[in-house]
Amino acid sequence: MSAEQRGVNGRRSRAAVEALVAEYEASGLSRKLFCAGRGLAVATLDKYRIRVRQAAAAPRLLAVDVRPAVDVKAAASSSLALVLGNGRRIEIGDRIDAILLAELIGIAERA
Repeated sequence: MSAEQRGVNGRRSRAAVEALVAEYEASGLSRKLFCAGRGLAVATLDKYRIRVRQAAAAPRLLAVDVRPAVDVKAAASSSLALVLGNGRRIEIGDRIDAILLAELIGIAERA
């Protein structure tokens, strides 16, 4: 393991772990063969794969810029407007089901 792969505590950095997992997944090798070629325990690779998978599934925070509504008519018709980076706009009325809101957020994140 090179010096740039090590984190502060001497362990692999997050970037190094992600790169190792990506390399394994692209290799087409069995876990045993991949690990043998790198002097890595299979259990360590498994731990890294779980860590990367969990990090990918974890909710990410998104910076939100809160500004007064420019379009007064649109502001009066909805309680919340979500404007995506690509210009798409989602307007939500004053009564919305929490499950529906979660679905909308999921769709917006994948857009």
